[in-house]
Amino acid sequence: MLMNRKFIFQEMKSFFSLIICFVILAFSVTKGYFIAYSLLLSLIILFITFFLQGFPARNLIIMSFSSSKKAFAIIQILLLIGAVTSVWMAAGTIPALVYYGTKFINPQYFIISAFVLTSFISVILGTSFGTVSTVGVALMIMAREGNINPHLVAGAIIAGGYFGDRCSPMSSSAHLVANITKTKLYKNLSYMITSASLPLIASSLIYFFLSVSHPIQNRNSHFISEIPQFFTIHPFVLLPAFAVVVLCLLKVEVKLTLLASIGIAFVLGIMVQHYSLFQIIKLVLFGFRLENSINLNEALTGGGILSMLRVSLVVILSTSLVGIIVGTKTLTVIERLLKRITYRSSLFFGTTTVALACAAFGCTQTIAILMTHQLVKEKYEQECLDNYQLATDIENTAVVISPLIPWNIAGLVPATILMTDSGFIPYAVYLYLIPLFNWVQFKLAESKN
Repeated sequence: MLMNRKFIFQEMKSFFSLIICFVILAFSVTKGYFIAYSLLLSLIILFITFFLQGFPARNLIIMSFSSSKKAFAIIQILLLIGAVTSVWMAAGTIPALVYYGTKFINPQYFIISAFVLTSFISVILGTSFGTVSTVGVALMIMAREGNINPHLVAGAIIAGGYFGDRCSPMSSSAHLVANITKTKLYKNLSYMITSASLPLIASSLIYFFLSVSHPIQNRNSHFISEIPQFFTIHPFVLLPAFAVVVLCLLKVEVKLTLLASIGIAFVLGIMVQHYSLFQIIKLVLFGFRLENSINLNEALTGGGILSMLRVSLVVILSTSLVGIIVGTKTLTVIERLLKRITYRSSLFFGTTTVALACAAFGCTQTIAILMTHQLVKEKYEQECLDNYQLATDIENTAVVISPLIPWNIAGLVPATILMTDSGFIPYAVYLYLIPLFNWVQFKLAESKN
């Protein structure tokens, strides 16, 4: 009885520490502070808490390091993606995507066009943030001048941005899920496309009807017309993006695909856009910035290896934090509840609930992915569900739910870039139709049996 009370008291202290960490993370996100600081502070708080509870410091360090090792495999990809973004800017690839994409949008179908365009661009770029900060900003400028509800447009843009974030071979979250579940990326992507087909059709229909009832009144031609003043716009500057699409279809290893695209963009940046080799190297390291245009600089900026070092640090600290939480069995109560689940639909609903809680607690998509995986993987093994089903369920929950949490970076940063707020959430229909439709499919399959 005494041991029981001691165990309960320790669990309460652990949960209290978790609550403190949650408050610190939420405060950091809402105030716009670099999340790595709050992650490090949270890591220290949990380390001290569990050390005082009797966990040897060496064991805690091993838990933290063993978990963080999972991040090392994707850091190379993250750095290459940072290089790709900046060198595509310099080559005129991203400016051309923005120019051609926004130029052919019909004002009567603006919202559905915004969703389709950002979905396409996000598959090529592999990042929701990159999509939102380029073509997304251009679309929002057009929307504001067209007297349309900005939340509605922002919802379509962010939903489209996460279409590629979820199923692009250049997506860091897709690589993370494949790495922690020990699955093959391209096979995962095929499951992603299959499980998202109905939600995609339903979302497109919803955005189509919203477009018909909310057309924009005029179009901002100043932003688009300014692009050719600073870049040579021609279809051949799209070659780096075309190379990525072709090589991905051929299932060439992602690192080689990115390196090939960078090489092509290097040549275009020097030969077509007239940057020097030194300038291109500098842009690859520090990111792209267009100094001579205030309007274009809002959209056509970013990338660089150094920017991805910040992201890599967040990923490493996130994995370390999750390693301690899981290694100390702090959330065993959740695992015990999951063990009682018997139906596939109930397991998916449980995974969704866990992902929602992890996304709310962790304030980052990375923590949501890692914690959800750690908490549910044992149950999937017990149910004899392979790692591809686990990876698919994580993609259909943690990845798409994170942007729907107002204080989670996954939604807060894109909303901030688009100069809006959490009012976009009801209109990001694709993000919550994915878990909803997949749960319904499991229920229907069970009813037939």
